[in-house]
Amino acid sequence: MTPPKKKAGAKKAGAKKSGAEKAAVKKAAAKTSAVKKKRAGVEKVPAVPVPVEPVVPPPVPFSPALGAGDRERLLHGTHHDPHGVLGAHPVPGGVVFRALRPFARSVTVVAEGLRAELHDDGDGFFSALLPLTDVPAYRLLVAYEDTTVETEDAYRFLPTLGDLDLHLIGEGRHEELWTVLGAHPVTHQGVSGTGFSVWAPNAQGVRVAGSFNFWDGTGFPMRSLGSSGVWELFVPGVGDGELYKFDIARPDGTHTLRADPLARRTEVPPATSSIVHTSRYEWGDAEWLGRRAETPVHEAPFSVYEVHLPSWRPGLTYRQLAEQLPAYVRDLGFTHVELMPVAEHPFGGSWGYQVTGFYAPTARLGTPDDFKFLVDALHRAGIGVLMDWVPAHFPRDAWALAEFDGRPLYEHEDPLRAAHPDWGTLEFDFGRREVRNFLVANAVYWCEEFHIDGLRVDAVASMLYLDYSREPGQWTPNEHGGRENLDAVAFLQEMNATVYRRCPGVVTVAEESTAWDGVTRATHHRGPSGFGGLGFGLKWNMGWMHDSLQYMSHEPVHRKHHHHEMTFSMVYAYSENYVLPISHDEVVHGKRSLVSKMPGDWWQQRANLRAYLAFMWAHPGKQLLFMGQEFAQGAEWSEAHGPDWWLLDPAYPAEPDHRGVRDLVRDLNAGYRAAPALWQLDTDPAGFQWVVGDAAEDDVFAFLRHDADGTPLLCVANLSPVVRHDYRVGVPDDVPAWHESLNTDAERYGGSGVGHPDPLKPEPQGWHGRPASIRLTLPPLATLWLRPA
Repeated sequence: MTPPKKKAGAKKAGAKKSGAEKAAVKKAAAKTSAVKKKRAGVEKVPAVPVPVEPVVPPPVPFSPALGAGDRERLLHGTHHDPHGVLGAHPVPGGVVFRALRPFARSVTVVAEGLRAELHDDGDGFFSALLPLTDVPAYRLLVAYEDTTVETEDAYRFLPTLGDLDLHLIGEGRHEELWTVLGAHPVTHQGVSGTGFSVWAPNAQGVRVAGSFNFWDGTGFPMRSLGSSGVWELFVPGVGDGELYKFDIARPDGTHTLRADPLARRTEVPPATSSIVHTSRYEWGDAEWLGRRAETPVHEAPFSVYEVHLPSWRPGLTYRQLAEQLPAYVRDLGFTHVELMPVAEHPFGGSWGYQVTGFYAPTARLGTPDDFKFLVDALHRAGIGVLMDWVPAHFPRDAWALAEFDGRPLYEHEDPLRAAHPDWGTLEFDFGRREVRNFLVANAVYWCEEFHIDGLRVDAVASMLYLDYSREPGQWTPNEHGGRENLDAVAFLQEMNATVYRRCPGVVTVAEESTAWDGVTRATHHRGPSGFGGLGFGLKWNMGWMHDSLQYMSHEPVHRKHHHHEMTFSMVYAYSENYVLPISHDEVVHGKRSLVSKMPGDWWQQRANLRAYLAFMWAHPGKQLLFMGQEFAQGAEWSEAHGPDWWLLDPAYPAEPDHRGVRDLVRDLNAGYRAAPALWQLDTDPAGFQWVVGDAAEDDVFAFLRHDADGTPLLCVANLSPVVRHDYRVGVPDDVPAWHESLNTDAERYGGSGVGHPDPLKPEPQGWHGRPASIRLTLPPLATLWLRPA
């Protein structure tokens, strides 16, 4: 081995070493060799040089301040992981604390036995490296110019969403989406606050801005939860009533301030902020919900009063409506109300059909709990609640869903597919699983959270067809070359299947104006078109509505030429489960009110209306009547002032005319409920038989309805303005006598009083293909119901 260098003052090289030096060197070498052998696990190893210990430079001090890149991204709201750099983190030499508190004069970390002021790094950043072995339970003492606030640090908390939630969101299968996205006051890791979360996969960054931070989201950046596209932040100390929006950094670097798509409460329009909300309502409708599913809707009485809540009694709140609406509807005998869209919308003139807050009842009439109070009151009065639901499209407001995170997100990425040609709105991208999830969960939300008994789905036809209101060249065929929107079909099937599985007794109703095959067929049953059914419970019969109103608008002298308009509906009456709708759409925009559609003088108009309503209530299918039509309002409906209630003021000279029609509607509903023949076999051809359907010259229609036991009800309508004496009608021979249970020409309704006070006994003379017949005096412009006496 190489001997060690000589010390200063030693003899020059070449001089002989003393025996002692040699011995010392030899001893040191032997010792080194023995150590090496021991380490190597061998007795002998070749001689190696003595190792030289490397010189370790002194450690570079850890800088707690953020680097320029992180600072820049945080200040511009484009940081995807603020929790990774803000808050407290173990580092070499201790624990680093960092805070972003714009406008603060100082920030101090406070913990048990610890009080340390952070260094002001400028631009609202504060930091310090403290000689701690672990991150303590700490709070921040933030001093501003005129106040000091002690608060929890939002960046010390774990996410409020779990892995399962994120997995279900990514799969588009989170059926309770409203419980994880949006704003949720919770106690998280022992601290009260609100968890904010939003889906914005195209965003460079998202921050929360609200009344709790003076609408400056700089100090409240949210973290990205991986590939889910969800951004999340738990903000301690924020609770009910706080206003908020999401400040989104778009892909081009610009910012947009957006309302929460899953906000459960909003400001009163035209204000647009979302509001943190926790429901504290305690329901009282357990009895209603318990028996709601006992009888399928299509086999039960179903008579619907359609209401536009803001204008039914203008100025009333949800709770004030709860004092009046249930009593009114119950008095008239309707089984259900249908509420025009309740979800929040910016423009009242849209009647709610251009929704921006899909998860929030409109704040115009009160809070979400106030709306629950109204639904509860209706249920306790024995009245079901349907709600118009609008999943077809949404408006382009820059604070809502349109290009929510800077790119098409809720709408289709193809501009031709996204733009609705009729309404200037945007159509949802039903093929995107997260969007489909947003809508399916929304349907469930209204049924489960607000105890809604049915959803009437608006504008289904516009969803089903790619070429709806589009000219050639403005649409692209589907993968099979057809015009069906396969994504919309799949969405509607999923929505219906999910609602029916989760919400027993709830019914879905399609406003569908075409001959689409299988709207109310089960989703797993394929029809002639090759599609499974859409899975709705009921469908609006737009064909019957159009044809029958067209017939009634003709002068009686011309009606014989249009007789088929009243009978054609029976050709397809059992192709779907139908509702006969006289809705708001038929009494606005120059279409005139229902009574004003009728020809003749005022007496004839009312007589026509009464006869038509009784014909409608007896026709196969459920009934829907829009508010104001039940008392023959002469003017079109206006959302600005609602129904003309003054027509029912006893001081008004024509009040008896209007009250008579309303009394008829009450009696129609009472007679309808009492006669299972009118509803039990609504969807079964065995429940209907024409007696005379071809008496065009007489303007007479007669048919039998049957219940499940075969008990009949005879309906005869004379839609000419003349009395027809001894009008023979064929009847079964197993009914000993018939009783006139309803006559729309009765004097109490405003009619002439022609009728049959005594039972009518059949004669053994066959007529209309029946073994017996009865002779009737048919009142002018009137409908009769006769039941076995």
